[in-house]
Amino acid sequence: MTMNTRGAAVSHVGRVRTQNQDSGYSGESLFLVADGMGGHAGGDVASAIATNFIKQVDGDYPDAEAARDALRTALLDANRRLIDTVRQHPELTGMGTTVSAILRVGDHVALAHIGDSRIYLYRDGELTQISTDHTFVQRLVETGRITEEEALVHPRRSVLMRVLGDVDANPEIDAWVLPTLPGDRWLICSDGLSGFVKNDQILRAFALELSPKATADRLLRYSLDAGAPDNVTAIIADIDRDVQPHEPVTVGAAAAPISYDVPAPRTRSAWRPIPATILHPSRSVAEPTHFEPKTDDYLSELIDEGARRLRRRRIALAVVIAVVIAAIVGAAWGGYAWTQTRYYVGVAPDGNVAIYEGVQQSLGTWQLSHVYQESAISVTTLNFYQQQQVRQTINAASFADAVRIVEGLRRGD
Repeated sequence: MTMNTRGAAVSHVGRVRTQNQDSGYSGESLFLVADGMGGHAGGDVASAIATNFIKQVDGDYPDAEAARDALRTALLDANRRLIDTVRQHPELTGMGTTVSAILRVGDHVALAHIGDSRIYLYRDGELTQISTDHTFVQRLVETGRITEEEALVHPRRSVLMRVLGDVDANPEIDAWVLPTLPGDRWLICSDGLSGFVKNDQILRAFALELSPKATADRLLRYSLDAGAPDNVTAIIADIDRDVQPHEPVTVGAAAAPISYDVPAPRTRSAWRPIPATILHPSRSVAEPTHFEPKTDDYLSELIDEGARRLRRRRIALAVVIAVVIAAIVGAAWGGYAWTQTRYYVGVAPDGNVAIYEGVQQSLGTWQLSHVYQESAISVTTLNFYQQQQVRQTINAASFADAVRIVEGLRRGD
């Protein structure tokens, strides 16, 4: 079989951002995504520099280990290039970028990863996340401090612990080698996709067996339908699914000339688009991804802060539950108290006419009435019509009214 890796790339600014700080590359053997950070200044520059620098390693290698080493070296060299750029343009201080890349060599792929962009593998109908997010909340999940569900809404879910940029001269980069099989489909994406498109949606798109480009477009549409508060970039690489070659393509910030000018803050205008949070209230606007130092003291402080927040949330939940229970109990007691102001005439257990306090209904085994006063009149001494009335119960407007009804029965009225 002729070995071929067919890929596609899409990148979109999203529905909220005004600038695309993502970059992507789908080459002959190399596929990568870089998600820039740095607010309104620098994120696009960082991802573009890293992508344009790293894509130079797209080529042939004697084995996957050599490709892995080349990828790791390229990321470290790109990091130095970013540091040099900040020295020349101090206004870009703090810029950085994630990078997630795969480089195909025969029946293996070399992988390199730093940040929170993701690498997925789709094989035999199953989707597996291959990379691990280098985020603060992921560390909390790994140490058992929070759950995966809590991580999705954690206030510090945008805090990165590892990136390329002027924040760390020697960043720790994950680099490894994995086997790949004919028919495998690899997905590399920024968190603008993985954070808003669920795994089952990705699986549905892959199950359609569309071309890489059609599949990438479908995933982009899923993200836009979810509100797309962040930039969205997706790269798809198919292993030996089709022998047709494709032209390398660069998307996002790296596809345009790099500008080192810091854009001026936007001024308010009379017209504004409808915010994504109104169109999609279940989706919050994504906070800008940013790097924070990973010293032990700082991490301990963040962990303690998260623990305090969790305690406050649990206390607040306990208070809400207590208030709801109190309201339910109060309503139930109030309803029961009201029933005990009602009276009716019926048959006592021993067959005599009696005045009941309460109403004729019951809640399960809980009777909402009881004999309040029993007379000496046996129901069997009444005429047929009166017996029917008493057995079916006779409502009374008050206790005094119930007494008058019993006296009427005694007289035979």
